[in-house]
Amino acid sequence: MRRTYLGEFEELVLLMIAILEGDAYGVTVCQEIEQQTGRIVTFGAVHNTLIRLEEKGFVTSGLGGATNERGGRRKRLFQLTTLGKTALTDIQELRNKLWKLIPDASLKLSGI
Repeated sequence: MRRTYLGEFEELVLLMIAILEGDAYGVTVCQEIEQQTGRIVTFGAVHNTLIRLEEKGFVTSGLGGATNERGGRRKRLFQLTTLGKTALTDIQELRNKLWKLIPDASLKLSGI
C-alpha cells in the first residue's frame, strides 16, 4: 500500500490534536502549537491544514455544543482516525531510525 505524504506542519497539527484529546479545534490547536513549540502560526494556516488532514482521512470532525463565548456558535472539534494514529506512529519510527543512523561525531560541534 502506498503511503500518503505527511508534511512537517501536518505532523505538528496531528500531534496537537492527539495532545488535546477531544478538545482540538482551530483556536486550541494554534494555542497548543505556540505553547509547546514557541512557534506562532495563523489560524488560517491551521484551519487549512485541518481541512486537508480531514480530506486525507487522518482526522474526523464533528460539531460540539454551542457556547456563550462563541456567541452561540458551535465548535468544529477534530480527532485522530486510525489512519492518523498510524501515520504518526510511522513517522516517529522513521525519525527514530534515521536518528540512530547518524554517526556520533556528525552532531558534535567542531573546535574550529
